[in-house]
Amino acid sequence: MEAILLEYAWVLVVLIVLEGLLAADNAVVMAVMVKHLPKVQQQKALLYGLAGAFIFRFIALFLITTLVNFWQIQAVGAIYLLFISIKHIYESWKASSDDSEELKEPKKQSGFWMTVVKVELADIAFAVDSILAAVAIAVTLPHIGDFDIGGINAGPFAVMFLGGIIGVIMMRFAARWFVTVLERFPSLETAAFLIVGWVGVKLAVLTLGHEKLELIPHEFPHSTLWKATFWIVLIAIALGGYLIGLKNQKKQA
Repeated sequence: MEAILLEYAWVLVVLIVLEGLLAADNAVVMAVMVKHLPKVQQQKALLYGLAGAFIFRFIALFLITTLVNFWQIQAVGAIYLLFISIKHIYESWKASSDDSEELKEPKKQSGFWMTVVKVELADIAFAVDSILAAVAIAVTLPHIGDFDIGGINAGPFAVMFLGGIIGVIMMRFAARWFVTVLERFPSLETAAFLIVGWVGVKLAVLTLGHEKLELIPHEFPHSTLWKATFWIVLIAIALGGYLIGLKNQKKQA
């Protein structure tokens, strides 16, 4: 029994680290979506977003044995994240390439509730991604008893549930920090949306490797090569955006 408990503890630690990394993805998306709102509304939108993140993860955990059969859910999440990323980057490029000196009207931003809706849609995509990753790790744990929850043994289910809760808590602090960073370095916003798009690519790769599609090898999205590539590119985007932000700050000083 002690060996089983140690195995559970180790998997929980690994899952917490993984959920922390996935929470960073989700936090970046939430931060760039609420940044245009007034301070008070930012806090409320983040609160609603975090509540949605918890609820959708909880639902996904109970339905994962069903959701895993539908590659379309992952595909919609990928398309959504890629759309908001490409849309923002295109609009930013169009604005910067416009040489007209006429005073332009400020770009109309989404209102509070529409922003909350957008955040919740992103939460759905991340909830499925998070739970799929958790299942891939926790499913190897030995079963405890004969009690199942949502088609998963109660032991692994409890580990995934705890990992999910801790991931949402991490997201709470990460999202607020990302909003602060974006306010300090406005030029980082484009880099943040590039990261959003790159996360969309990750979901797209997961979709293409789904066992019911297998347009690419099913093992590839879970391979060390792809995971290393994903994080190297993500860190490079973040670091590049940070360095450009520092450079722009020095020019304005």
